[in-house]
Amino acid sequence: MQFSQPLLRGTLVKRYKRFFAEVALADGSVVTAHCPNPGSMLSVNTPGSVVWLSEATNPARTLKYTWELIEVGDTLVGVNTNLPNRLAVEAVQDGAIPALAGYERLRREVRYGTGSRIDLLLEDGQRPTCFVEIKNVTLRRGAGATQPVEFPDSVTERGLKHLHELMAVAQAGQRSVMLFIAQRSDAPSFRVAADIDPRYAQALQQAVVAGVEVLCYSCDVSPAGVRVTAPVTIELPA
Repeated sequence: MQFSQPLLRGTLVKRYKRFFAEVALADGSVVTAHCPNPGSMLSVNTPGSVVWLSEATNPARTLKYTWELIEVGDTLVGVNTNLPNRLAVEAVQDGAIPALAGYERLRREVRYGTGSRIDLLLEDGQRPTCFVEIKNVTLRRGAGATQPVEFPDSVTERGLKHLHELMAVAQAGQRSVMLFIAQRSDAPSFRVAADIDPRYAQALQQAVVAGVEVLCYSCDVSPAGVRVTAPVTIELPA
């Protein structure tokens, strides 16, 4: 996924009210940018960090800028939760996720379950339909090279509902996949942040027993774009 135009470098002043961020630009001005991430953004919202903004092409938009990336140590992290679905589509179509390769048709945002929409639906008529739910991962606590990336960074009722929907799909004989996209390259492994959301951790464990597959992939992140690159080892809840 390539950004449509060069990103603008700045310094994070603060993130507030979930969807807003104040960013100081190189010319000394301070702008309010849209923050496309409803989570706590734990580990990726430190004031003083270098951040990268995209500029809206629609002159009528209220906020001219969108917060896309943040530098955490030597690593760039993508914070835009609207990107993982697009990243996953490109990765599946390019064959970068072997477990999801070979399907004839890919559809997005298909209604299923109880008032839900599945992120990706993969079909080919030769095997069970594959339901893929996608979550964005940014959280990484600690500075050690072996520290895993984690999800979620706050309690997620919506994520819990999606796990139960996937369990129902698996129990009905279809294929269901929980795909975590870590928009960062320093992801040696993945685990659930059970201390943050114990109910989600328990539900993921139940989902695996029910037949839900769990995948996690890291990304190459730069101001030019973001690309899914490598599988990440999964540490499932005990």
